[in-house]
Amino acid sequence: MKPLNLPIVDWRNKSVWLIGASSGIGMACAIELAKLGANVAVSARKIEALNAFASGYKSSIAVEVDVMNNDSIEKAFTRVKDHQGIDVVIYCAGHYLEQSAIDFNLDEMIKHNDINYLGLCRVLSCVLMPMMNQGFGHIGIISSVAGYQGLPKSLAYGPTKAALINLSESLYLDLHEHGIGVSLINPGFVQTPLTDQNKFHMPALISAAEAAKEMVKGWGKGDFEIHYPKRFTRVLKFLKLLPYSLYFKLVKKATEQRTSSN
Repeated sequence: MKPLNLPIVDWRNKSVWLIGASSGIGMACAIELAKLGANVAVSARKIEALNAFASGYKSSIAVEVDVMNNDSIEKAFTRVKDHQGIDVVIYCAGHYLEQSAIDFNLDEMIKHNDINYLGLCRVLSCVLMPMMNQGFGHIGIISSVAGYQGLPKSLAYGPTKAALINLSESLYLDLHEHGIGVSLINPGFVQTPLTDQNKFHMPALISAAEAAKEMVKGWGKGDFEIHYPKRFTRVLKFLKLLPYSLYFKLVKKATEQRTSSN
């Protein structure tokens, strides 16, 4: 089957802008791509972590950014573009706090949306036209399997990830004919500062370094959706096919088992 994107098999001298790269999957991906020879610009609010990374890779730069602020994103974009150009943009920024409808928190709902979804929209407002003008590029978007369907205590996080999935699909349809690739990354459980908050057993948990390798593998095959670890994500994909009556029953049972085991 023909790949949906132009495979990226050689990262040497590719200019990559990673947003949300101070820790977790973003930092692991920055390290992996730098090792493969890419010129990596890392952005986040925690400039100290970014500087520590950039000091270890001479072709990399650290650019502070706040994805909730338009001016901050525009300034970061200009600096990265002027320094190295932009071939690939990867949006890794994310916010997660467990929330149930029983403990509804509007401020957290807004914050999740502002970082996880609108932050990407602000980045897109900067990068889309330049990429279309140059006639090539790639946009990688880290969503989550939490966006596949509704889950308990994912009232704030899950909907933002579902929005990213829908947005990625629409972007692909709009941008493919312009020579711009779009990849949707849907991780399962990955050991990061965000998932460290979870007090339950996380099945098929992998390291951020393993996640980065899976992403590179998917980009090398030209995949649109890159999901991992497949022993877990395939189960969730199967659940998407079930009628709601059965889906809700299975999720409730699994949640009760998880609660009773803790």
